[in-house]
Amino acid sequence: MPPAPKYRSEPWLQSPLRTPVGEIELAGLLRNVPGIDPTGMRILRRFTLVLMVEGRGYYRDARGTKLELGPGDVVLVFPEIAHAYGPLPGSEWTQIYFVFDGPQFQLWRAQGLLAPEHPVLRLGAMDYWRRRLHEVVKSEPLHSAGAPLRALGRLLHVITDMVAADAESTRQAGRDTWLEKSLRLLGDRGAAGWLAPQEVAPLVGLNYENFRKRFVQLTHESPGRYQKRRRLEWACAAIYHGDYSLKQIADTLGFCDVFHFSKAFKQEIGFTPSDYRRRVRGH
Repeated sequence: MPPAPKYRSEPWLQSPLRTPVGEIELAGLLRNVPGIDPTGMRILRRFTLVLMVEGRGYYRDARGTKLELGPGDVVLVFPEIAHAYGPLPGSEWTQIYFVFDGPQFQLWRAQGLLAPEHPVLRLGAMDYWRRRLHEVVKSEPLHSAGAPLRALGRLLHVITDMVAADAESTRQAGRDTWLEKSLRLLGDRGAAGWLAPQEVAPLVGLNYENFRKRFVQLTHESPGRYQKRRRLEWACAAIYHGDYSLKQIADTLGFCDVFHFSKAFKQEIGFTPSDYRRRVRGH
C-alpha cells in the first residue's frame, strides 16, 4: 500500500489583521488536508477563500451545489451556509486559504458581488493568483500601524479581480451574450425611453418567463429591479448635471408625478431628490 500523502501546513499570518472595515483572521497554505465529509457539512462564522493549487476535488453545500474542482478554481465559503470540500479519492490536494470578515465583505455580499449562488470561480492561471494572494500578506512587514489596512486593501483588490476574471471567462465562453445585450437594452435610455423587460425578452431570443428566470440566476435581481436601479442612477446624473427639473425627470422616467418619483428615489438612493441635489450641487 502506498504511503499516505504527507500533510503540510504553512501559516502566513502570526496574528489577525484588524481594521475598521474588515479583518483577515487566517491565511496560509495547506497540503493534503483531510476533506470535509459531505454527509457532515460544517458551518463557519466567517468568509473563507480557497484557491486550488494542486489536485482534483469537490465542493458541496446546503443550497444543493455540487461541483468538481481543479487547479485555478477558487471556492468562496459564506458564513452560515453549510458546506463541504476536499480532495477526490486518490488525489493529492494543495490549497491557499484566507479567512476574513467585516463590513466591507458583508456589503459586497448584500450587493451581490459575492454571491452564495456562485460559490466557485473558474479562473485558471493558478500561478498568477497564487502570487497575488501571497502578496496580500507577504509584500511588506505587518507590524506598522498602516500595514493591516493596506493588506486588507490588497485582499479586496484581488477578490475584485477574481470576480471580474470569472465574469469575463463566462462571457468569452459565449454563455451570457444574451445577458450583455439584455443589460444594455434594459439600462440604456433610447430615443423613445426605456424598453420594458417584456419587450427586451424577445429581442434576445427568449420568452419572458425563461428570460426572467435566467436573468435572476445570473444577476441575482429581476429585470425590473435592475432597470429601476439603472433608471434612478440616470436620475442621479441628471440631478447632478442640472439638465432637468424634478418634474421633467419624473416624466422621463415614467412616474405619474414627482411624489411617486421622490418616494422611489429615496428607497433606492437613501435621500429625496431635493436632498440629493443639495448634497451634490450645494443648493
